[in-house]
Amino acid sequence: MRYATEVSYFCGGYFALAAAFFALAGGLTVPAAAETVDWPQFRGADFGHSPAENVPTQITPEKVLWKTPLKGPGASSPILLGDTLYLTCYTGYGIDKEAPGEQTGLVRRLQAFSLADGKLLWSTEFPAETPETEYHGFQALHGYASSTLATDGERLYYFFGKSGVGAVTLEGKPVWNTSVGELTHGWGSAASPIVYKDLLIVNASIESNHLVALDKTTGKIQWKTAGMDESWSTPTIYHNRSGDAEVVLSVKSLVRGISPQTGEELWKVNGIQDYVCPSVIHHAGTMYATGGRRNTLIAIQPDRDADIPAKTQLWEIFKGANVPSPVYDNGHVYWVNESRGAAYCAKAETGEVVYEERLQPRSGTIYASPLLAEGRLYVVSRGEGVFLLAAKPEFELLGHFEPLDESIFNASPLAVDGKLILRSDQFLYCVGN
Repeated sequence: MRYATEVSYFCGGYFALAAAFFALAGGLTVPAAAETVDWPQFRGADFGHSPAENVPTQITPEKVLWKTPLKGPGASSPILLGDTLYLTCYTGYGIDKEAPGEQTGLVRRLQAFSLADGKLLWSTEFPAETPETEYHGFQALHGYASSTLATDGERLYYFFGKSGVGAVTLEGKPVWNTSVGELTHGWGSAASPIVYKDLLIVNASIESNHLVALDKTTGKIQWKTAGMDESWSTPTIYHNRSGDAEVVLSVKSLVRGISPQTGEELWKVNGIQDYVCPSVIHHAGTMYATGGRRNTLIAIQPDRDADIPAKTQLWEIFKGANVPSPVYDNGHVYWVNESRGAAYCAKAETGEVVYEERLQPRSGTIYASPLLAEGRLYVVSRGEGVFLLAAKPEFELLGHFEPLDESIFNASPLAVDGKLILRSDQFLYCVGN
C-alpha cells in the first residue's frame, strides 16, 4: 500500500508539561494549566460519558471558536490526545451521487488538528485497495471513512475495511498496515478498532467474518476468531467479577465474550436476531445491546459456565436503535432511534420504558451516538442540528440548535472543558463558552 504525508510536523503539549516539571523541580512557580482529558477511541474511554466541565449549552454560529475545512467527507468521529484532534476523511471518489467518479481515485486521509485554533497540523493519505463497494444505496449514507481512530498515546490506529488495519506515528508517518480480509458489503465498513494492552482488536465481520487481534507494534496477527456474522459493532472491553478482561462483541443472534489473550470464546448469550451496528455498553456486570430492524434492546448478565443460558437475558424490549449506541446513567439507559427521531429512557434493571418522546422540531435521521456531559445528552442529527436533553428519567428538551452547515453530520461529538467538538462532511468545529 502507498502512503504520502503532506505535512510532517506535530505540536503536542508534552514538551510544555516537561518544561513545567523541570521548572517546579528547580523551585520556580508555574501557573496551573487546565488538564485535557483524552478521548482515545470511538465514544471515548467510558461509553459516551465525558468528564468535561463547562460544556457549551448554546451551539450557534456565535459560539463557534474555530471552524476548519476538511479535505473530504467522512462519518468517523474525532478523537483527542493532549492538545491534538485526529480524524479520517476520504477524497477522489464517492463525493457526488450524480457523478461518483472512478474508484481508482479513492483515497483515505488521516488528519491532525490543533485543539487550540483548529489549524491543520498534518494530513497523510492512503490510496484504497479496489474494487470497493459502489457509491450508492446504504454505502452512500456514510461513505468510505466511517471507522473512528484509536490511540494508545504512542501511535494512531486506523481501520479502512479491505484496505487494511494500520498504525501511524503521532506525526502521521506510516508504521505498518495489515489486511484482515478482502470482502466488501453493500453497507460498507464501519467498525472501529480498540486498544487493549499490547493488542489492537478489530471487528472484521464484513471483511472476513472474524474478530482479529494484532500486535499493536508490528501489525502481526495474534489470533482470529470466526463466526462474527453481520456485525458493524465496535468491540468493548469488559472486566468480569474475577477482574479478568473480556472482549465483548454483538453479532447477529449473539453477544459473545472472547479472551483477549487467546481469542477463545468464553461465553455467548442470545442477542439481537438481526444484523448489528451499535456497540455493547455495560455497568455493574450487566450489558446492554441494541440493534436490528426490530430495534431490539436487551440486557444480559453473561455466565461462563453455560452455553446460551436463558437466565442470562434479563429483559428484552423492541424500542431500541439500529445505528446509535446507548448510554447508561444513574440506573437508566438512554438512547435515540435513528429513523423515528425519538428519544428513550428505560430503567436499567427492568427495561421498563420511562419515556418515549419524538424530538421536535423533527430530527430527521440520527446516526451519531449521544454524548453524556454534565447531566446533559448531546444528540447530533444528520441534517437537523443538535438536540440537548436532560439526562434524567423525565423527558426535558433543553434546546435545539440549527445545523452549523448544510452538509451531513454523521460523527459522534466529544467534549473538552469549555468546548464541544463537532464534525460534519465539510468542517471540524469547536464550539465554546
